[in-house]
Amino acid sequence: MGIYFGTDGIRGIACRDLSTDTAEKLGNSLGQKKRCAKIIIGRDTRISGSLLTSAFAVGAMKAGANVIDVGIVTTPCVALLVKRFNADYGVMVSASHNPPEYNGLKVFGCDGKKLSEKEEEELEELFSSPLVCPKLGQLSYLTNGVKIYEKHLESVTRLDFKGMKIALDCSNGASYKIAKKVFKNLGAVVFTTGVSGNGEKINEGCGSLHIENLQHLMKTSGADVGFAFDGDADRIIAVASDLTVFDGDKLIYILAKHLKSKGELKNNTVVGTSHTNSGICHALEKNKINMIRTDIGDKYVIEAMENMNLSLGGEQSGHIILSSYASTGDGVLAAIKLSEIIKESGKSLNELFDAKLYPQENRTYRTNDKLRIINNEILSQEIKNIQNKLPLSARILVRASGTEPKIRVMVETTSENDAIKYADELISVMKKIDNH
Repeated sequence: MGIYFGTDGIRGIACRDLSTDTAEKLGNSLGQKKRCAKIIIGRDTRISGSLLTSAFAVGAMKAGANVIDVGIVTTPCVALLVKRFNADYGVMVSASHNPPEYNGLKVFGCDGKKLSEKEEEELEELFSSPLVCPKLGQLSYLTNGVKIYEKHLESVTRLDFKGMKIALDCSNGASYKIAKKVFKNLGAVVFTTGVSGNGEKINEGCGSLHIENLQHLMKTSGADVGFAFDGDADRIIAVASDLTVFDGDKLIYILAKHLKSKGELKNNTVVGTSHTNSGICHALEKNKINMIRTDIGDKYVIEAMENMNLSLGGEQSGHIILSSYASTGDGVLAAIKLSEIIKESGKSLNELFDAKLYPQENRTYRTNDKLRIINNEILSQEIKNIQNKLPLSARILVRASGTEPKIRVMVETTSENDAIKYADELISVMKKIDNH
């Protein structure tokens, strides 16, 4: 991992951790990597988006690159447009699920896939040697990019959703217009929340991290199913008609069984991460479906899928990759395919899900000194002590977030009380180290 790039691009509080200077350097380095590069750039609704987009364009054009601004779009829309217009790179200005004050820069290659760590490191090496090209690049605007993406989404199903009532929480983010329009065009009755498009409220009490907002809409609307996206709509969390929450693990399981029944699950294998609930793994095995784990991060999932030519993978957080239709995670696409399963089967999400999950307690500890805490010997010893008290099948994960000043803790075991107890103990140890 580089100095600027984290697990999902460059990210930080806008104009503080993530400056216009950094955005300009990234644009310039991409212009240096490919002569006369064609770069597509889009953004979510954040207030800082237009500023960072402009700074990036300045840097890229100085290096001779031509920049095509597609406006407010989702991350998977940028990935799609890169391939449709034979661009050399795509850049999404978004901090995904992070609060409004954050922003980020995600970079895609000509194949619509996120850059590898090696490619990111190569870009960083060019940050310190800016180039001003004799022939400067130009900036242009693409006004029909969203329509191209919407048509693509509508083409992924042959079913008419007439008679279905679907609730959507668009997190006041990039999908605030797109998702409703697509589902209406597919015939569904649509109820929405989080569609103000107000970048000052993106992810604030809404979207995939605040599922209670969608549950309230479900309760008042009587919808059959609900879907919540994050700020750039590359994540999805679902809610069943009885208000049960379905995270990425559960949705991937439902999709895997369906794809296998259709003969569309390549190599009968799914990709998950170290966070994927072990109950999902066992349930997939019973259905004669293999699951392989990667490190946490959708780019690692996609890399594994590509290496093994697989059609499905994702994360508990809601990144779901359906490689037959998209090169990256796409929340709206996943929502359409799940709605297709519900419509075709006549079953609810609850009826479609028959796996037994292991008790898993997930916590976050906010700190500005996450690496010191993670590498502290006292914490390492505490993890070993807890592991020795738990069954061999139990799992403990403690990792520094790659996008926020947080440490994430997961304890998975056979007892819910133990999972809660030991997660509490780990957080307590972190607090002591942090305050020492």
